[in-house]
Amino acid sequence: MFGPGGRTSALKRLRATDEVPVDTPRVPAREAAEQELSRPEYHENDPHLLQRAIDRFWEWVGDAFSAASTAAPGGLVGLIVIVLVTLALLTALWWRLGSPRRAPGPVSPLFDDAPRSAAEHRAAAEVHAAATQWTPAVQEQMRAIVRSLEERDLLEPRPGRTADEAAADGSLSLPGHSPELHAAARDFDDVTYGGRTATRDVYLRLRKLDEALERTSPRLTGAASGAGE
Repeated sequence: MFGPGGRTSALKRLRATDEVPVDTPRVPAREAAEQELSRPEYHENDPHLLQRAIDRFWEWVGDAFSAASTAAPGGLVGLIVIVLVTLALLTALWWRLGSPRRAPGPVSPLFDDAPRSAAEHRAAAEVHAAATQWTPAVQEQMRAIVRSLEERDLLEPRPGRTADEAAADGSLSLPGHSPELHAAARDFDDVTYGGRTATRDVYLRLRKLDEALERTSPRLTGAASGAGE
């Protein structure tokens, strides 16, 4: 059917046709690949969402640490020294200032039970102190101070009086002890409403103030001075 020349020409055309690649458009090819890779069997061993988040976090920490070590004097060793010094300073600051105080609540009256004498409050304070219960010891000692001033007629007995009010009123008759009275009131409020834990030193300071007030004569008012002349 074909001559030698025609057969050769047909074979050349057939080979040329076989060697031509299939030309698939770029966008449909990408979509087909994405659809294929989205099949579940390709993702059976992928980490879950939480694990990926944790991995990203540690990558961020590593990058931040690497950048800081590059910027810090001495490289990685210098960065470690800076971190240790910072931790030491924070520890010293916490040790010096104590734990943060909670926000104080509403201030309540100094006395919250049936009236007792100053001697009874002092005895209760001593019992708590002997048991190293410093917070109730401080509270009872402050109540003893205020009750003693009332028993000496240096304070007018008034239900609902707060520790701050007692310190302010007591300072009028005993101005020489005004700073100590106000400090005692702050100590009482801190351990009672501010969430601060009392210490032995606070209790001893209030007991020393109680003893000093007992030995101090009140300042005479203008009326009392005129009557004595």
